[in-house]
Amino acid sequence: MAYTPAAGWLRRRIDDIRRNHGLEHATVSILLARHGPQRLAGRAAADGFYIIGRVNDVTLRSCAEEALVRIQRGEASLAVSPLCGTNIAVTGAVTAAATMATLARGPQGGVRDRFGNAFTAAMLGVVLAQPLGRFVQAHLTTRADLDGFELVEVRTLFPGVRKVITRHAA
Repeated sequence: MAYTPAAGWLRRRIDDIRRNHGLEHATVSILLARHGPQRLAGRAAADGFYIIGRVNDVTLRSCAEEALVRIQRGEASLAVSPLCGTNIAVTGAVTAAATMATLARGPQGGVRDRFGNAFTAAMLGVVLAQPLGRFVQAHLTTRADLDGFELVEVRTLFPGVRKVITRHAA
């Protein structure tokens, strides 16, 4: 495929979303470490990320700044989170594929045997999906190379919805 300016723009946009996704994970990780368990959700965008939950602007900015510095200093593992929706999606896909493959093998055996085999395949899918989800995050849905990234501001959009705005200078 030939390089086009539109393809370059799209690639940069996807990479910025992946970087902000990693920064979002690191920020939530630090927030949870500092303040304990709480209900939070995040969503990455090309120009930052959203945090949904009860957290104030000052705390969120402080956690995001620490996350950015720590990733820039080499703590790339902060970009991958066991709480990410990618893990749920991968688990669902692997489990469904394993179950369907087992059930598609034909009518040999009775319903009990087929159900037992499908259940076993699904459980194996769940076990295999755990490292696969981390792999997918590390290589497809997040990036930890945040050189040239900076935090611009934290905005409150609605009560309980904040956006951390970032800029990629490079």
